[in-house]
Amino acid sequence: MPRGANMKLKFTYLMKIMLEKTDDEHSLTMPQILRELEGYGISAERKSIYGDLQDMEQLGVEVIKEQIGKETFYHVGSRQFELAEVKLLIDAILSSKFITRNKSSALIAKVKTLVSDYQARSLQRQVYVGDRVKTMNESVYYNVDDIYTAIGSNKKISFKYYRWDINGRLIPTHDGNNITVSPWALIWDDENYYLVAYDSPAHLIKHYRVDKMMKIALVDEMREGKEEFDSLDMRDYSKATFGMYRGEKKKVRIRLDNSLCGIFIDRFGKDISFRPLTDSESYVSVNVNVSPQFFGWLFGLGSGVSIMGPEEVVTELEKYTRDFLAAVSRAGNK
Repeated sequence: MPRGANMKLKFTYLMKIMLEKTDDEHSLTMPQILRELEGYGISAERKSIYGDLQDMEQLGVEVIKEQIGKETFYHVGSRQFELAEVKLLIDAILSSKFITRNKSSALIAKVKTLVSDYQARSLQRQVYVGDRVKTMNESVYYNVDDIYTAIGSNKKISFKYYRWDINGRLIPTHDGNNITVSPWALIWDDENYYLVAYDSPAHLIKHYRVDKMMKIALVDEMREGKEEFDSLDMRDYSKATFGMYRGEKKKVRIRLDNSLCGIFIDRFGKDISFRPLTDSESYVSVNVNVSPQFFGWLFGLGSGVSIMGPEEVVTELEKYTRDFLAAVSRAGNK
């Protein structure tokens, strides 16, 4: 058999050709496969290609043989990721605020290699990055990896934490000093990543937005706060914290129009219990971290909801409403 300069890579290039050039809608004949290999400097015999195609099956790559008239066509059937699954992955990347535009484009380019060239081109026509808000911190992608590394090695981390100022600039908090905490988990909330960590000096579980963390470094100290973290129900913590705003956790009774029950199930899960008040209204008791963000969520539901108790939360909501209306009035009088 004639041997080309790249003969040792014949099987690798054959796999590449079949994965990139064929799918359920596109096939190659044996002469076409041989020509594709010649493009890589490889001259092969039909018999060896038949064997290689069978070996591909052993590696989990389904190769379908189809006879049409006098011609025999070959194409890759099922893949590790189906086209519909790749579309879901791309949609997830596009909708993630914590991934920058540049990183989104790079990730999508990699994801598209999971399908054929023809399918990738059809995906490109569907990919659209609109004016969705994306993080401007390019390092966030690696921050997540650094945090997981620290958790896996049971080490503390230090970092600088930032906030936005009125000019759209990130400025350091804590006088620019490093913050050292024990990382325990990452939470995905409101399209952002948050680190859940134990602050030893404060003896508190706290959370930090990952895209506002910079210069993360592992600290050669063992993590602390395991007992506090183990006593924390992460599912309840995420449901009770609106937009990850801190607040005192309380069991709040909320009256709601029955038509809004789906919104509460989406927010708090299917385990909540609705108690009837009238034919069209019910109430539900849920644990929430009472904060302006929670009140804003309630306002967004309109007149179909109201807080029944406890009394201190009702009073806090009334004060928040008065302060808000006073601010609107002052702005209108200027």
